[in-house]
Amino acid sequence: MTTTPMRIVHCVRSPIGGIFRHVRDLATTQAEAGHDVGLICDSSTGSAFDNRLVDELESKLALGVARFPMQRQLTIQDLTATYALYRHIRDLKPDILHGHGAKGGAYARLIGSALRLGGHKVARVYCPHGGSLHYDPNRFEGRVYHTIERLLGRITDGLIFVSDYESAAYESKVGHPKALTRIVYNGLMPEEFKPVTIQDDAADFLYIGMLRDLKGPDLFIEAIYNIRLKNGVAPTAHIVGEGPDEDRYRKMVQKLGMESAITFHGALPAREAFKLARNVVVPSRAEAMPYIILETVAAQKPLIATRVGGIPEIFGRYSNRLIEAGHIGKLTLAMETALAEPAKMEQQAEELRSCLAETFSINLMSDRITALYQELQGFVPSDLSAPAPAKNASAVSRAQTIYAKSSNR
Repeated sequence: MTTTPMRIVHCVRSPIGGIFRHVRDLATTQAEAGHDVGLICDSSTGSAFDNRLVDELESKLALGVARFPMQRQLTIQDLTATYALYRHIRDLKPDILHGHGAKGGAYARLIGSALRLGGHKVARVYCPHGGSLHYDPNRFEGRVYHTIERLLGRITDGLIFVSDYESAAYESKVGHPKALTRIVYNGLMPEEFKPVTIQDDAADFLYIGMLRDLKGPDLFIEAIYNIRLKNGVAPTAHIVGEGPDEDRYRKMVQKLGMESAITFHGALPAREAFKLARNVVVPSRAEAMPYIILETVAAQKPLIATRVGGIPEIFGRYSNRLIEAGHIGKLTLAMETALAEPAKMEQQAEELRSCLAETFSINLMSDRITALYQELQGFVPSDLSAPAPAKNASAVSRAQTIYAKSSNR
């Protein structure tokens, strides 16, 4: 895609997980396309593995990588952080200020507005990546965060959603967006579509992702325990990832007496983790458009996943294979079936992979997002600025009846 070079600054609070995978891929692809790109993220979040990924970006981005303390929740320290970020971003003179996640999006839009008051023409772009949309609108926290989103929507120039489901959730919880809006699926690199061969001593199941209740590691552990109660022997499993609830999950495994069955690892590259087990389990209670689902399907790994967020959009005509989120009985049954019918799981993995590559491409993702930037700058590429897919009533209904029930855990 040929475009006018721009100065693009991405702002994200937490440099871990799928949201950072998205930012890292997007920033790298934009830099390779000839744009001057920079990244701002939290200085207090991330393991050695995560920090290494951040450091690797430094040499690739013309506007560099800067890290500042950023709190996850709203605190008085946000005022100090906002001023520090403002001074840094002001000196970068960006054309595009792209915020990712609730906190990154807030910083980008507030600072972008301050720059515009100072006469600097900068476009303020926001991608929720779930974020505040995971909060229940019927609870106090949800009402607070959705009100803030509503106010920030007035100073937003471009909105990017990673799934139709996320777009519907925004409309249901925040309101109809006034900004230029696009739905752009996350994308993978071509080499990620090669099957992964498992180790000779591979376990039965793998959980890979952030260790917090929203993603369901507790359900994964409980399902393995349920199988042990029924069969007398627990299936073997690996848990790969890091997160705020890790200690609690370790204690849970210890309390249930399953230390010999379940092994914890830190963060690992997804394709390395895939070698550890025959089946991948994603028991999330809420999602936007999870990379781990895309990575698992592309690697042709047997997969058990829940019907949340944009996951049905990935599964397409195979979405009937998804299970109800938060239902331990159905998760246990699905895992038992995977143990009993490995050939069927392999066949389903092959069927899913065959329809993924064309839609979930990293180059298409980058081109669509960059096209939105260009349109905000007054330049409209010939065919990449097409409107987002039209939302339908069923998508909005799903957001109201399912996504609204998920709370930040």
